[in-house]
Amino acid sequence: MIVATFILGAALNPGGLLAWLVVGLIAGFLASMVMRGGYGIVGDVIVGIVGAFLGGLLLDLLVPAASYGFWGSVVVAFIGACILIAILRAFSGGFRRTY
Repeated sequence: MIVATFILGAALNPGGLLAWLVVGLIAGFLASMVMRGGYGIVGDVIVGIVGAFLGGLLLDLLVPAASYGFWGSVVVAFIGACILIAILRAFSGGFRRTY
């Protein structure tokens, strides 16, 4: 219920949606650099947004009802995006470079 309200609130508020996209882009880009392998601009944004959601859920379990601001949200989204990339690689067989 809370997640649905939060998603609907972000969807109805253009500033909130824009902030999600910016945080997702930054977090997805940083995670793709750290984890060595990107998914393109759109893929990085998606990984960053899903990572933000995943990181937010995990951090809410550890520290309920905390507020982190913009840069704290980027850090949480970055950690979540790194976890998401690791999970994706575990199920897809990993990242292999061909030379």
